[in-house]
Amino acid sequence: MSGRNLKQLFLSYRAEIHTYLVKQLQDIELAADLTQETFLRYAQQPDDGAILQERAYLYRTARNLAIDHLRARQRQQTRSTPNEVLAGIAEDRPSLEDATDAKERLALLEGIVEELPLRTRQVLILIRIEGRSYSETAELMQVSISAVQKHMNFAIRYMTSRLRR
Repeated sequence: MSGRNLKQLFLSYRAEIHTYLVKQLQDIELAADLTQETFLRYAQQPDDGAILQERAYLYRTARNLAIDHLRARQRQQTRSTPNEVLAGIAEDRPSLEDATDAKERLALLEGIVEELPLRTRQVLILIRIEGRSYSETAELMQVSISAVQKHMNFAIRYMTSRLRR
């Protein structure tokens, strides 16, 4: 194919082919690469008149390149998935040091909660552990919502001061 005809073909269809590939691949840079590859493959064809409909040839080549790329990407994802899953499992597991620290912090918190007055401890457990609302807690303990708020405020202040020591 002559350089002049290829240049004219490129100028006529480049934007159209690129837009088509962007829609297919959802990736502008990859679409640009495959657009160039499409025209490169066209240029490598013998100039024997075998390509009668140039636009159709370009679209078919672009489509085939996109399909090949998507298949390769799918194969890559399939191959890497087990390794990624194993890596994710390993990352989800806390280190021995982290687990030990967490156990120590939990034991400290349990000790501080045990130091709270009984009614305050009950309010704290109902709200923070069981996830009950202030009004539910007030009803269960047969006290006012204001009393529940006072118990929670005391518990938080006390625990905060104990943790700072």
